[in-house]
Amino acid sequence: MTWRPTRCACRLIVGSALLLAPVVADAHAKLARSEPPAASTLRGTPPEVRLWFTESLEPTFSGARLLDGARRPVDGVTARVDAVNAALLRMSLPTLAVGRYTVVYRVVSVDSHVTTGELTFRVAR
Repeated sequence: MTWRPTRCACRLIVGSALLLAPVVADAHAKLARSEPPAASTLRGTPPEVRLWFTESLEPTFSGARLLDGARRPVDGVTARVDAVNAALLRMSLPTLAVGRYTVVYRVVSVDSHVTTGELTFRVAR
């Protein structure tokens, strides 16, 4: 009967190790929120689109573009990682016509993981 205490002790040690092990963080920069919010309708052109991510971004490899309703690139859009908040991607916008727009982003977190995605908004007058 000496095997039962040994087996129980092993289970206790393994179980404790699993409970005490650090939780592995998700190493991808996920989109936390945006301004304007996804699927929103705006009265006029916003001055910029701001995308906040859950991790800091690598400025050299992160960017975004704006597509019109026909999914053609909109000229005059510049995207850059904010100089103060490295988890914020800012897009300056030209004056936009009435219609639907799609923001397509591809960002690289500082730990080199790539995240892509898109969101839409509508401009009304």
